[in-house]
Amino acid sequence: MFSARVLKSASLIMCRGLSTSQMCRQGKAPDMADGNTFLLVSNVRNRLREIVGASTNWKDHQQALAERASLSQYLAQSQDELPAKTMKDSAVEAHLPLGSQPALREKYLNYHNSVRFGRILEDLDSLAVLICYSHTWNKELKRSPLSIVTALVDKIDMRKNIIYPDCDIKFTGHVTWVGKTSIEAKMHVSQYHDGAYTDVLDATFVMVARDPENKRAAFINPLKLESPEEEAIFQQGEINKTRRVELSTASLLKVAPTAEERTRIHNLFLNTLDTQTVSFRSRILPPNSVWMEDAKMKGLEICHPQERNIFNRIFGGFLMRKAYELGWANACAFVGSRPTLVAVDDIIFRKPVEIGSLLLLSSQVCYTEGMHIQVRVHTEVLDPLTRQHSTTNVFHFTFCIEKDIPAVVPQSYGESMLYLDGKRHFDETMRSQG
Repeated sequence: MFSARVLKSASLIMCRGLSTSQMCRQGKAPDMADGNTFLLVSNVRNRLREIVGASTNWKDHQQALAERASLSQYLAQSQDELPAKTMKDSAVEAHLPLGSQPALREKYLNYHNSVRFGRILEDLDSLAVLICYSHTWNKELKRSPLSIVTALVDKIDMRKNIIYPDCDIKFTGHVTWVGKTSIEAKMHVSQYHDGAYTDVLDATFVMVARDPENKRAAFINPLKLESPEEEAIFQQGEINKTRRVELSTASLLKVAPTAEERTRIHNLFLNTLDTQTVSFRSRILPPNSVWMEDAKMKGLEICHPQERNIFNRIFGGFLMRKAYELGWANACAFVGSRPTLVAVDDIIFRKPVEIGSLLLLSSQVCYTEGMHIQVRVHTEVLDPLTRQHSTTNVFHFTFCIEKDIPAVVPQSYGESMLYLDGKRHFDETMRSQG
C-alpha cells in the first residue's frame, strides 16, 4: 500500500533528464519530458557514495573507512534528539530508461528477450537504502554518520509475468514504518507500455541503521504521520513486524512441527514404503515424484571488489541476484520448462559477506503444489584457511509453471523439515496474494 499523496509530492533527487527527443522514442513515457529533475537508476549508487563518503577506488577503501569512524560524534544518543520526518521526506522516484537508451538494455536483457529479474533485485536493494538515507538525512552534515544496511526482504509480489526489455521502468517508494533503529521501505515498480504505466511488482524491505563503522545499532528519525492514509500504512508496518516475530518464534529450527504437519510427514513416509518388504528402510518413489536429494543445484562465487557496496562488503543486491538465478535454474531443471516468478519471500541477511570470501550457494526445490514450485536457496561463506562455514543468507522463491509438476518427496527428517518450511512459505505467499 502506497500513499498517492506522498508519491505525487516526491522530491526527485539528481541529474537533469534526457532530451525531449530521446524521451519520445518508443517505450519512453511522455510524462518524463516535462522538465522536472529525476533520479536515474544508474545514479542511485553514485548518490549513496556521496552520502556516506565512500571511495570509488578499492585501493582507497581503508582510508575511507577510517574517515567514516570520525563521524560517530554526530550520532544521536536517543531517538528523542532527532527531528521527526514525514513519508514525503523519503519519497524517491527513479527511472530505468530501457526504452530510450538501447545500450543500457544489454545489462538487463536475458535470452528469453525479457528483463533479468536479478538486475531488478539489485536496483531495488540500492533504492531501498537511498530511501532510508533520505529519511535520515541531516542537511547540516556533508556526510551521513549512519551505515544503513539491508536486514531482510519481507516480500516481493509480482504483478505481471513479462517485463519488456525495451520499455522504460519506473521505481517509486518511501519509508512506511520506523522503529528506533530499523526502517521499513516499500517500493512499487511499473513499466511504460502501450501508452500507459502498468504494475510490475510491489516490494517491502527492512533496513537497519548502524554506526559509521557498522559495529552497533544507531538511532533514526521518528516518523510523523500526516493523514489517516499514512496511519494505515504505518499500522501495516506494525502488523508486518508482529508477523515476522511470530514466524521466527514458530520456526522449525526452534520448535517441533504442528500435529497437522507431523501427520502430513508421516503420510508422505507411508506412501514411500515398499509393501512387499514391510521394512522401514525400503523406500519406493511414488509415481510422478522426485526425491528431494535429486532436486538440488549448487553454485560458487569468488567475491571480488567489483561487487562491493558502499561499505566495502559484498553488495546485498548481488547476493540476491546470484541466489535468484540459481533458484530459477533449479526450478527450470526440475520441471524441464521455463518458470515464472510469483514472489520473493523472507530473505534474511544474517551476516555480511567480506571481499575475498568464497560464497557457496545451495538451491533446493523443497515443496510443490499444483503448478507452483517453492525453492529455498541457502548461502554461506567458506574461509579457505580455517575451512569454517558461516551462513550468510536464506532466500525463498515461489515460481509458477503452466504444466504438471512432479511432487518432491523428502526421505530424511532434515529434508522433511525443509519440506514443511517450504510449505509454510508457499502458504504465506498464497495468502498475501489472495
